[in-house]
Amino acid sequence: MKAKNFLKIISVKEPGSQLCYPFTQSSCSFSTEYRPLKDPRLTSLKRGTGGRSSFSGDVVTVFGATGFIGKYLCNKLGKIGCQVIIPNRGDEYDVLRLKMVGDLGQVLFVPYYLRDDESLRKAMKYSTAVVNLVGRDWETKNFKFDDVNIDGAARIARIAKEMDVPKLIHVSSMNATEEPEGHILKNGSKNLATKWAGELAVREEFPDATIFRPSDVFGSEDRFIRHYASNFRRQFKAIPLWKKGEYTVKQPVYVSDLAQGIVNAIRDPDFAGKIIQAVGPKRYLLSDLVDWFFRVMRRDEKWGYLRYDMRFDPLFMARVSLFEKLPGTPMGSLTWDKLERDCVSDVIDRELPTLEDLGVQLTAIENIAPWILKPYRLNLYYDEELGEFEKPDPPPVFSG
Repeated sequence: MKAKNFLKIISVKEPGSQLCYPFTQSSCSFSTEYRPLKDPRLTSLKRGTGGRSSFSGDVVTVFGATGFIGKYLCNKLGKIGCQVIIPNRGDEYDVLRLKMVGDLGQVLFVPYYLRDDESLRKAMKYSTAVVNLVGRDWETKNFKFDDVNIDGAARIARIAKEMDVPKLIHVSSMNATEEPEGHILKNGSKNLATKWAGELAVREEFPDATIFRPSDVFGSEDRFIRHYASNFRRQFKAIPLWKKGEYTVKQPVYVSDLAQGIVNAIRDPDFAGKIIQAVGPKRYLLSDLVDWFFRVMRRDEKWGYLRYDMRFDPLFMARVSLFEKLPGTPMGSLTWDKLERDCVSDVIDRELPTLEDLGVQLTAIENIAPWILKPYRLNLYYDEELGEFEKPDPPPVFSG
């Protein structure tokens, strides 16, 4: 009965079934009860009343925590008292701000290398959940799409299963498919093809993994709104889009909503083994979205704004090819694979659950984008009068 797998409960009561106070042997009767623990580890025992200064009983390892989505996710996990383990590649400045997402002792950092099994085991040794946010938007000399989206994802899933981690969340991509349709590139997006193969590899290693397929994610430091606002994406005062963006439908999702969906999936066992489509509440034509972005930046037709078909601009195509050959991060995230993904419309499978099924209240892009676009606004430091500039109407919702 003294085994560590049992919780010992001692109750002190008097014959009237009321709590005896003060405790005296003459007036109280003692009873001892042993209840089996489902998980005997100390990490499974909740402490506190909830919130950042408590412990929820969840130890979550977040791979890719230093990325765009990871920062939001870690903050939400720390806010509810989760212990967060953040694997990183050794640069302390990458993780500096993440020290503040949880209370003292609740945020732990461990160096890792995606090809090193032992470092992955150390990062997942005590975890009750693992989230894989590691991805690659463009290929580098050391890591190709296959290395990260397929091999890395499979390795994390395999070791999570090996370490008896109860829950695995894998973040893939909307429109991931075995054979992507080509618009600009003949064989379509290699990123989307490897994301699909990565899902299959994760399923093979960890059948109960929950897979998220997010559409274009917007928010501070994103690569969606800021991508189109960047000077590198424009051609002088005009912006080139595939078929002017009039044949592409997007349903972007707010990064905070996506992070909340992942948190809810960690805490809800009913979503184990399911594929979740992480999309926003509204669908838009890409052309309408981009036009609205430039109106918010006060760069409308009077300024000289123009949207045209990129297929007939060899100068822009040459610039994209040049940017891909330059070392370092592509300027403005401008690569051929990124442009190819921008051409693909978001296709929703009505049989798959969405963030709303996880209890997330979705945020529309028109509520967030003006704040993100403010630094790109024309004559940013002009001291305007109240009501001097008319607030642009939101982009029309696509109903097709």
